[in-house]
Amino acid sequence: MTGWRTIDEELARWREAGREPVLWWRDDDAADATPALDRLLDLHRMAKVPLALAIVPANATPALAECLARAPDVDLLQHGYAHTNHAPAADKKMELGLHRPSMFVLGELGTGRMALERLFGGRVLPVLVPPWNRIAAALVPTLPEVGYRGLSTFGARRRARPVSGLTQVNTHVDLVDWTSRRFVGEEAALAALERALAAARCGAKEPIGILSHHLAMDEGAWDFLSSLWERISSMPGLEIAPAHDLFASWEPRV
Repeated sequence: MTGWRTIDEELARWREAGREPVLWWRDDDAADATPALDRLLDLHRMAKVPLALAIVPANATPALAECLARAPDVDLLQHGYAHTNHAPAADKKMELGLHRPSMFVLGELGTGRMALERLFGGRVLPVLVPPWNRIAAALVPTLPEVGYRGLSTFGARRRARPVSGLTQVNTHVDLVDWTSRRFVGEEAALAALERALAAARCGAKEPIGILSHHLAMDEGAWDFLSSLWERISSMPGLEIAPAHDLFASWEPRV
């Protein structure tokens, strides 16, 4: 219980400062109606916690649209275009890099937005979630020009608005160890959460994102995610916010 004790202690520091941390939940890689997606949506309903689902446009199916029509309170985000790596083998995987002409990359994103609009109408938020949480810095200033109002990657952001017209709200706690493709473990997950809470209290002033991947999680990750939301939902002095609020109007707490 050491990990949970450090979370309790950190939240007590927030209360002493007269402030309230903001958490949110993003799940990546949705493309089709699957048993794993059903499990995710069941957890969302049981926990009564807002969920943002990042959808891969090139792979999204009518079955996914039909499934999500029964979950109208889930926020939908755009997860790149096809979740395809275009970086050299020696580099980290990246779809939204400078390995191809920028106009081609932006054109693909536009094609993806239209595909999502055909499936989901106007329900998809104008928020881009880059595959592997990576996007070339040179592409970021162009995002508002092609219709995006939000960007979400992983780790501490440099600023709330990296460019005019674009709000960045990141995730900070990934439940999957991508080397082993297994749950990172309770202590590691809670340590990451405690670090993010402390950073937000001491100066970062940003919402803290929990990142799940319904298609890649083992039983340990599912069990932790369920217990995390059950426990956090009952803790005083924190807010769990929906993505549509965070990207529409979020300002740092003082």
